[in-house]
Amino acid sequence: MGRVALVTGGSRGIGAAISTALKDAGYTVAANYAGNDEKARAFHEETGIPVYKWDVSNYEACGTGIAQVESDLGPVDVLVNNAGITRDAMFHKMTPQQWQEVINTNLTGLFNMTHHVWSGMRERSFGRVVNISSINGQKGQMGQANYSAAKAGDLGFTKALAQEGAAKNITVNAICPGYIATEMVLAVPENVLKERILPQIPVGRLGQPEEVARCVVFLASDEAGFVTGSTLSANGGQLFV
Repeated sequence: MGRVALVTGGSRGIGAAISTALKDAGYTVAANYAGNDEKARAFHEETGIPVYKWDVSNYEACGTGIAQVESDLGPVDVLVNNAGITRDAMFHKMTPQQWQEVINTNLTGLFNMTHHVWSGMRERSFGRVVNISSINGQKGQMGQANYSAAKAGDLGFTKALAQEGAAKNITVNAICPGYIATEMVLAVPENVLKERILPQIPVGRLGQPEEVARCVVFLASDEAGFVTGSTLSANGGQLFV
């Protein structure tokens, strides 16, 4: 049995590609999901990867869920904080609930998940934490003050925690995807994609979830042991930082 990897939001979209790529690379993978039982069940049946349901914005639920994963599969060596939501609105129309829901899942969720595996990683002197941020956490995005703030916070969390984990052989890195061909992006009207989104991307196409997944597999590997506190941008040249 390979090292255990836990992927939040791991049964759909980019998360599903990450879970599958890690399994193909020899990891024992657990995929967390929050609400879509039908999609999670289909993912499990297709891949054989076990799925576990809990809300990453709930600290106690994360502790209970991780305990179950570790009871079933073993200690978590690789944590991929991928779960995220959007509640888009122009700021003057954004409600406190829209703000708080996004912050709680996309930023506080990193604390909730990582805090429960951190002590074990320190005790074993090994760990890999990969946080999936976003290009919009780097450059901001109109109508996403909540999302951009949370994803920018993910980067600060990554840099700070990397310094704490380094002496214990724990790396903490972030990936900032650009426009990726997920259900959400592909639901955008075709004329908007062609006229407004693709012209911003120098490579002239959307990214594929598997391209983000390959970044995760590298950062999770032993070969990436000297890479920590870094942000890997996978955006087709849309933004250089």
